[in-house]
Amino acid sequence: VQLQASGGGLVHTGGSLRLSCAASGRTKNNYRMGWFRQAPGKERELVAAINWSGGGTYATDSVKGRFTISRDNAKNMVYLQMNSLKPEDTAVYYCAAVGTPGRWDYWGQGTQVTVSS
Repeated sequence: VQLQASGGGLVHTGGSLRLSCAASGRTKNNYRMGWFRQAPGKERELVAAINWSGGGTYATDSVKGRFTISRDNAKNMVYLQMNSLKPEDTAVYYCAAVGTPGRWDYWGQGTQVTVSS
């Protein structure tokens, strides 16, 4: 499975971005998908995740009410809509997929999100 993330960029505080992740290769619609981020000097953290059905969504506390994860299985796409962005959201964002249950086996390249104050 190959994952390709896109949609990052530079925005001002309060702005919005939508990240996209395209899956290709031996894809299956029953992958749990997620978005991680890593800011300079910090560990990578799980931001949001979603089951293949569109249910089972998860969002870390710091983004609840601002970020929304969704997926389109027909297009093998996963999205992260990010609203009301804050400088602390600045990070490299990665999409990932669970292969072995409980393990994030597949990773896309990162896309940089920078929020200026």
